[in-house]
Amino acid sequence: MTTRRIRGAAAAVAMAGAVAACSAPGDGAADGGASADSVVIGVPSEPDTLSPLLGYGKDGNSKIFDGLLARDAGLELKPALAKALPEVTDDGRTYTYTLRDGVKFSDGEPLTADDVVFTYETVLDDRTNNTAKSELDAVKEVRADGDDKVVFTLDYPYAAFAARTVLPIVPEHIAGGQDPNTGSFNTKPVGTGPYVLTGWSKGEKLTFEANPDYWGGTPKVKKLTMAIIADDDVRATRLRSGDLDGATLPPNLAATFKNDDGRRTYRATSYDFRAVTLPTGDPVTGDTAIRLALDLAVDREAMVDKILDGAGRPAYGPLPLDDPWYAKGIDRPQDLDEAKDILDEAGWRTGEDGTRAKDGRAARFTLYYPSGDKVRQDHALAYASDAKKAGIDVRVESATWEVIEPRMKHDAVLAGFGSTGDPDFGLYTLLHSSLAGDGFNNMALYDNPAVDEALDTGRRSQDPEDRKAAYDTLQRELVKNPGYTFLTHIDHMYVLADRWKDLTTQVEPHEHGFASGPWWNVEEWQPDA
Repeated sequence: MTTRRIRGAAAAVAMAGAVAACSAPGDGAADGGASADSVVIGVPSEPDTLSPLLGYGKDGNSKIFDGLLARDAGLELKPALAKALPEVTDDGRTYTYTLRDGVKFSDGEPLTADDVVFTYETVLDDRTNNTAKSELDAVKEVRADGDDKVVFTLDYPYAAFAARTVLPIVPEHIAGGQDPNTGSFNTKPVGTGPYVLTGWSKGEKLTFEANPDYWGGTPKVKKLTMAIIADDDVRATRLRSGDLDGATLPPNLAATFKNDDGRRTYRATSYDFRAVTLPTGDPVTGDTAIRLALDLAVDREAMVDKILDGAGRPAYGPLPLDDPWYAKGIDRPQDLDEAKDILDEAGWRTGEDGTRAKDGRAARFTLYYPSGDKVRQDHALAYASDAKKAGIDVRVESATWEVIEPRMKHDAVLAGFGSTGDPDFGLYTLLHSSLAGDGFNNMALYDNPAVDEALDTGRRSQDPEDRKAAYDTLQRELVKNPGYTFLTHIDHMYVLADRWKDLTTQVEPHEHGFASGPWWNVEEWQPDA
């Protein structure tokens, strides 16, 4: 789960795996079969909406929609609905886009600048339930200049603004007549993208067909099915049986396909991290000494080796070790002695059962993880084991997201986050106090004025050195006062039938499987004939 609308924590998905486990995604192997023009992919979760107005596809790679810009395999921005990258004037406060000629929505209506204006204005409307709208905080005005030009005026220069315009564009002539929060567009979308949604059985599958009038050319893969299978083991079993052409899998299960003829394994590095949220409202997880002790007690290296089979890296903060924005020198090994000293000094005394207590309160809390997610389960159990060595009793429980979400403000959660493109993406919604408890934003209800100031500086400054200093400050503050225990950054693993040529992966965010993986550009696949 994340602050994103497509999330590993997607509500209504966690309970779906067992229900869908014994049913084929459509006509069984016939949906995938051995045909290069049809593919069935097993993914752990589904979106709770298909409307970009509520956040769907906002980071790109939507198969139904396009943004003004898109990203290539190396995550560089490229034109999509726009003819070219934007013209930037007024010292970074004005961005002008010229639309590509002849683009139509899948219902045959032409794309116009008014559709772009409608999309952004609706997302920014306070009445729209889009929890990611803070990422467009810089936008003062968006207006059409004729049918083919869109002009954004910003309140302040925002270095990463162009990357935010991968936001998918929706048709005003359809979505404009609906409530964006409840309208039928959420489940029956119309876009300009390479595929058209033809069916959605909640908790089971989504089916797409190639858009024959796609401006980028008709895809060779004519039918795409996303089978929703929350349980990792079930997903692997169905892939092995031939019911699926491909799947996203945890590293230990992906490794079991290593020597399979006719299948290839793909590994994508990512910004996706696992962390334990430590809500400030709980008297145990809200205690700084407890947070510091947990940060020192955890054995991140062992988690990478034993849980991820080496397919990942220790996480000492929200940014991965090899990221250019990573603050050097914050790496820290497990140090149980220091963890115990911190707790002793704070008055947390060890009781007869080995659990510490202070003022009659035991150092004990519940840690939830989503049912069926083996990687999170293993992280949670390892975390509890490490915490116990320091005298902290972490009680691990699995649950569906329907059970977890109402408890997030008070109970710890084994969470997943991470965004690509710019440090502002993800960090602001993860940590800024103004977003505390806003859905999956700032789940820990973290409130640190120094971090807020760093986030605001990083967002508003145009100077790369000022931004780097701000994000360095932020990461060092998280070491001194952690609102989360950061555990690992995870490499994403995929297994896919070897029927297409020259497939690639991107560096991926937390959200993956549905629009990432080797199928991030499925519209460009060519049969390996």
